[in-house]
Amino acid sequence: MHLPIAEIKVGVVGGGSWGSAIAHLLGLKGFHLDWWIYEAEVCEQIEKLRENKVFLPEILISRNAVPTTDIGQAVSDKDLVAVVVPSHHLRDVACRMKAYIGKNTILVSASKGIENKTYLTMSAVLKEVTAHHRICVLSGPSFASEVARQVPTVVTVAAEEPETAFFAQHVFAAPFFRVYTSNDITGVELGGAVKNVIAIASGIVDGLGLGFNTRAALITRGLVEIRRLGLKLGARPETFTGLAGVGDLILTCTGELSRNHTVGKKIGEGLKLKEILSGMRMVAEGIKTAESVYHLSKRLNVEMPICHQVYRILYDDLSPKEALYLLMTRELKQETDDP
Repeated sequence: MHLPIAEIKVGVVGGGSWGSAIAHLLGLKGFHLDWWIYEAEVCEQIEKLRENKVFLPEILISRNAVPTTDIGQAVSDKDLVAVVVPSHHLRDVACRMKAYIGKNTILVSASKGIENKTYLTMSAVLKEVTAHHRICVLSGPSFASEVARQVPTVVTVAAEEPETAFFAQHVFAAPFFRVYTSNDITGVELGGAVKNVIAIASGIVDGLGLGFNTRAALITRGLVEIRRLGLKLGARPETFTGLAGVGDLILTCTGELSRNHTVGKKIGEGLKLKEILSGMRMVAEGIKTAESVYHLSKRLNVEMPICHQVYRILYDDLSPKEALYLLMTRELKQETDDP
């Protein structure tokens, strides 16, 4: 990257756990950045204590990250803006950002999900709302709290234009945060979104007290479903064997820090979704993405039986044991899809 850090103007939009981790990461690198946070009380807390006790507790956030409730301050006159908000809020936030986005600003979508009803990925929502085209996607196996604690983490940034991906790669890369590039935006986004649905299923497996055999099979067949949908939408198959595919899937399906796995586990243990959500402030993206994946796969005629059963458990009150029985007794077939 040709510009020194002092000359690159950076903003972060989103004050959840991942937004906080990204703001902290960029602050540690030496960027003096403006950081938009929706909740006034969270913003004030970070200003006073340098800690986001709600979404990223026990992390002393870099003083280079300046919190604000003024979205214009975070977005205006920036070379790069990381957008890190829950998928179901992205459209509204993008509308608020639109007037402040500079012609040459690079928007980095670090949100994971597929919008309900439109079935658009997060970068597609940004592009539709803002009419901006310098957009890239950051994804991969990256729990926020571990990134904030500088645990070695490796991710991918994808963009249509190589120079856009290259710029974002060098903005984010740090000794503990390695960044690869890709030009397969569709594959990288779908891997990051649909794995959350499979992670709910993995949590259900654990909540039911089933074994490692079951979980391994679920992750493997879940990857097949992600790949099927991706190929139907024009993604490259090799993306799903990379960090944004199998890497993120393994992390979210097995890591105790995964909110989606936690939701699934509680369902497997017998709790209802409403009970679980009433005790959660942070978002488990797989809940809403399950609805999008179900309807999108039906529309495209893509076979995704695990995702369909997760949808039925979440929205039709199907019992997890019945869903498991239906999956295990489906028509027998060969393992690999026809080329």
